[in-house]
Amino acid sequence: MSVPLVDFGPYNEHKHEANTQLAYALDDALTSSGFVAVTNIGIDPLLRAQTFANASEFFAQPSAVKKQFAYTDPEANFGYQPPLSETLEPGRPADIKQAFTMRNLLGRLQDTNAWPDETFKRTAREFFEACTQASFRILRVFALALDVPKDYFVELHSGENVTMRYLHYPASGYDVAQQQMGAGAHTDYGAVTLLFQDEVGGLQINDRDGDWRDVPPIPNAVNLNTGDLMSHWSNGRYPSTEHRVLPLIGDRERQSVAFFTDPDNSTLVECLPSCVAADRPAMYSPVLAGQHIQAKIDASQSPELAL
Repeated sequence: MSVPLVDFGPYNEHKHEANTQLAYALDDALTSSGFVAVTNIGIDPLLRAQTFANASEFFAQPSAVKKQFAYTDPEANFGYQPPLSETLEPGRPADIKQAFTMRNLLGRLQDTNAWPDETFKRTAREFFEACTQASFRILRVFALALDVPKDYFVELHSGENVTMRYLHYPASGYDVAQQQMGAGAHTDYGAVTLLFQDEVGGLQINDRDGDWRDVPPIPNAVNLNTGDLMSHWSNGRYPSTEHRVLPLIGDRERQSVAFFTDPDNSTLVECLPSCVAADRPAMYSPVLAGQHIQAKIDASQSPELAL
């Protein structure tokens, strides 16, 4: 399944007309599936390649080394998570992937015990900051489309719930249980997700007919999808679409980097006035962002965790 492609090259902080055209394009693309591919979003290809290389180097290390940086606390949501430690689709077998999760990365830079080495930390910081600025461009275009002040969404994302994850899906070594996935079917929790895929593929989305469709990687593009809280803000206009990653894709390992732009804990998310009308009443009750996000993280912790 091909998803719509939106070129952010025309984005300009000081040219309302260019951003208005982007708002039309992004709005039209997202209302159909909640997933688009974007180009020219401001991410240096060399930095992207270096980030993937550093993640690959970390995941290739022995388990004993990786366990020194283990994820121990869902509240912190930071550190290494081995295969079978997360179940994104509750009630199904645990996910095969392994991950290094970095919630509020900039707030952990002084914690020397959190980082495998200085190169890993420096590259992760640079990519995190680049993704943050890319996400803020997207949020400003959303603000234009949804008729709120330009920095309405940006100001609600100070970083305490903004999270980057390095993800690795093995090529072999696991007996796949029935209905087990690399990453189980789920929706994302917050506002906007950027997903950087390698060329292997495996991502699927659940379309409006309830069918699972492949979303092949597009060279030099980034997948963008809206999460639960953006669906709340937009009263379902931008859906939070269920997606998953297949297990053991061919005979190659798979890597990706996901960047979750999620609102601050105290943010009260409710349907925006521009998205509510007499013939389209509010579909969602107001919800505190922090409570929603943490409940989803807590529910994903696998009882099969074994470091």
